[in-house]
Amino acid sequence: MKKQSSINKIIYYSNVVVAVLLLFSFALPFLPPKTFLVLSVLNLGVPFLILLNVLFFLYWLVKLNKQFILSLFVLLIGYFSFGSLYKFSTSTKIENDGNFKVMNYNVRLFNLYDWISEKNVETKIVNFIKTQAPDILSIQEYHPHKNIDLSFFKYKFEKLSGKKVKYGQAIFSKFPIINSGSIEFPDTPNNAIFVDIVKQNDTIRIYNVHLESLRINTKIESLKNEDSELLFNRVGTTFKMQQFQTELFLMHKKQCKYKMVICGDFNNTAFSYVYRKIKGNLNDTFKEAGNGFGRTYDFKFFPVRIDFIFADKGFSVNGFKTYDEHYSDHYPISATLSMGE
Repeated sequence: MKKQSSINKIIYYSNVVVAVLLLFSFALPFLPPKTFLVLSVLNLGVPFLILLNVLFFLYWLVKLNKQFILSLFVLLIGYFSFGSLYKFSTSTKIENDGNFKVMNYNVRLFNLYDWISEKNVETKIVNFIKTQAPDILSIQEYHPHKNIDLSFFKYKFEKLSGKKVKYGQAIFSKFPIINSGSIEFPDTPNNAIFVDIVKQNDTIRIYNVHLESLRINTKIESLKNEDSELLFNRVGTTFKMQQFQTELFLMHKKQCKYKMVICGDFNNTAFSYVYRKIKGNLNDTFKEAGNGFGRTYDFKFFPVRIDFIFADKGFSVNGFKTYDEHYSDHYPISATLSMGE
């Protein structure tokens, strides 16, 4: 019995540490990385901390021990403040004559360097997009591959860079584009682009935002061999760059007079400072109409959502889907929207 009691004490002390870390992490979206560099890195582990607290809660609950209250309390604070990590609601598309579908997809250069051993990945991506038939397509890490034919979209805007290999961001649309441009981020190929489209009598601003990449190899062997201090410093420096890029983006966004949709790969989670600032008072379409974990990045340890579609409150969010097609290190997402009543 004493041995069992000692084990429970160790488990409870571990529970306290994990619960306190999660509780503390709820403040991270309000702490700018430039000022709180060390703390900002913690937000990458928030999904893991949530899952650990769920396990502690279940452990104590099964044992009918009141210690379950600790993790339950912290999880409830997180739920009412930020929503759940897992969406239990069913994702049912609401049919509406005014519906239009927006898709976001980081295609990783259409597998230009054969990261995925599967053949003809680029044409499979195109066929997937064609089958899903989005009205607007936002692509990060776009590369004008010779086998890429997206001509079923009548309009497009792309902003590419690179000497040997051209790549960048692109927006394709079935609606006319009347204005377009790029928000340049210094010292990086990442940037944000925008288009103004006309749908019937409405002009809508579409943003495609690609914040600085973390450049983390998620394979277990690579992570084991990575110097932890160097990794930590690199992630912290990246988060500082993301904050600066977000500030540049927000200055541009502030000038927009149209209803907007913001798509992108933020290379950061929904518990981050940059997520909160970019989202502002817009709706996260996954939270409005998605289900499950909403995983958008191929990370083996726990589900990570770093790709987003935000919609102006003037839109009704009538559907959301996270796809399982594994043609990139990211998974595509789409939101079905209509103009609000």
